[in-house]
Amino acid sequence: MELDAWITLVVLVLAFVVFATERAPAALAMGGAVGVLLLTGVIDQDQALSGLASSAPITVAALYVLAGAAAATGALSPVIDRVLGDGSGGERRRLARLAASAAGMSAVLPNTPLVALVAPRVVTWARRTGNRASVYLMPLSFAAILGGVVTVIGTSTNLVISDLLRATGDEPLGVFEITSIGLPVAVVGVTLLVVVSPWLLRDRSASAPSMGDSARRYTIAMRVEPDGAVAGRTVEDAGLRHLHGVFLAGVERGGHVITARPETVLSAGDTCYFAGDVTDIVDLTDLPGLEVAERPHLAGAGDQLDARLYEVVVSERSTLAGSTLADSGFRGRFGAAVLAIRRHDDDLPGKLGTLTLRAGDVLLVLAGPDFGRLWGDHGDFSVVAPLSESPPARPRHGWVVMVAIVAMIALAVTGVLSLMEAALVAAAALLAMRVISPNEARRAINLNVVLTMAASISVGVAVATSGLAGHIADALVAVGQPFGDAGATVAVLAATMLLTELLSNNASAALMFPVAIATAVEVGLDPRTMAIVVLVGASASFLAPIGYQTNLMVHSLGGYRMTDFPRLGLPLSIATLVVVPLAVHLP
Repeated sequence: MELDAWITLVVLVLAFVVFATERAPAALAMGGAVGVLLLTGVIDQDQALSGLASSAPITVAALYVLAGAAAATGALSPVIDRVLGDGSGGERRRLARLAASAAGMSAVLPNTPLVALVAPRVVTWARRTGNRASVYLMPLSFAAILGGVVTVIGTSTNLVISDLLRATGDEPLGVFEITSIGLPVAVVGVTLLVVVSPWLLRDRSASAPSMGDSARRYTIAMRVEPDGAVAGRTVEDAGLRHLHGVFLAGVERGGHVITARPETVLSAGDTCYFAGDVTDIVDLTDLPGLEVAERPHLAGAGDQLDARLYEVVVSERSTLAGSTLADSGFRGRFGAAVLAIRRHDDDLPGKLGTLTLRAGDVLLVLAGPDFGRLWGDHGDFSVVAPLSESPPARPRHGWVVMVAIVAMIALAVTGVLSLMEAALVAAAALLAMRVISPNEARRAINLNVVLTMAASISVGVAVATSGLAGHIADALVAVGQPFGDAGATVAVLAATMLLTELLSNNASAALMFPVAIATAVEVGLDPRTMAIVVLVGASASFLAPIGYQTNLMVHSLGGYRMTDFPRLGLPLSIATLVVVPLAVHLP
């Protein structure tokens, strides 16, 4: 290989190490790779800035504004509630409605904010109706991923591929140009989800009360009040032994946690650690004789007449991970108090204030009504979900959002405006009509995704210009050549699917695009069709929660274990590897 190709390969390996060890956000890792490639002369300044000059990041930012407006107005809430229903009927029928609706909605809205909007409502619905949330949350994520490959505006990855095609001198992808390949994948995938999910996910539940299921236990600290009904009484006499849905896990006294036996006498100032379902944990806050241990620290956080409870999930790249609540300054930083903590794979010890947080931990937070608006799209949290539903702030503007989305699609499909122009017009209209404020629009944009996309495009240019793409293409052709054109297609698709489980979807798309084009030229296939194959493969992340943002969102909410993803995701991955070549090569 040429020197530039070797430099590019080394930079990519180092970027992968940064991704795998989670030492830096995706945008920083890919941006650093671009900087190294620029300094070493692999790419010039124009190529390094080609990602920022691309239409894809701008389009995605505008689509995030539309999704933010939908969340602020509750435009999709009636649809979601109607799909979920009252919990009656067969499980597969309800799952079919949810999966099909999620796939359909993600075809016209970015799937990441869509899942962030729908997943908490699914948890609330499951809790209210007695259904197992775990049967629905992972299929929700997978269905949103599948729906994202039906149209170009379904996910940011599609826009990356479209912009890369334009950069090569070809036409960008039409809104429905990928539908002939993406729709069969989505239909087969959603059908498979409906059939096998109840079997494969039956034993995982984040909603049904089960004291043996540590994946869904919250732990909360309650302090014994000096003059309350609990001080001076035993655990048995105080009625703390047979509480509904919760149990007394331990008592902290004098800096030591002791086992809570029925005969244990509770003293004023003792801290009791309870574990149980979130709804029952919340009920504990009204128990006479006990007060929330965080009560003295609630001033300026949740100690307000209109305070609300939220569930927040610590994201994989959160600055909170690896620190305690005290060290992170959580209360002062976010204006909120953590009442309880849930860790899906472990029972939590006492002394929550000294517990080191991990990615995926779910925090029960008491905060003011603006907490969700202020921190809903913050990088430290992958999900912020209010426990009790409240009317949207501007429900009367919900129809305006729906009209804006339909108009955007119509303008792009008819060719009156490009997709970027149509998205910008729709976002600007919502801002002008005050459906969403400028601050809300800014917070709705996931800057990490936008910047990662821009940097990934520039790295993809380096893969192509350095000659690395040609060498990888030769290897893929050698693997697939014995099986003809379909073999080459499967080789490119499988390589992309593997890469997207290790890196981000946008990064894998940008890196595999030049490889796919080189492979297509070498075996005589249509480069444009092979680009769509990469598009599908980059989104087909079904084997691990870290492969796609929506998977990580539902990981903790559903109480899943790492093995649950390949259990359900492997059939989907195999189906994708079968359906895509058939859709490409059958007349």
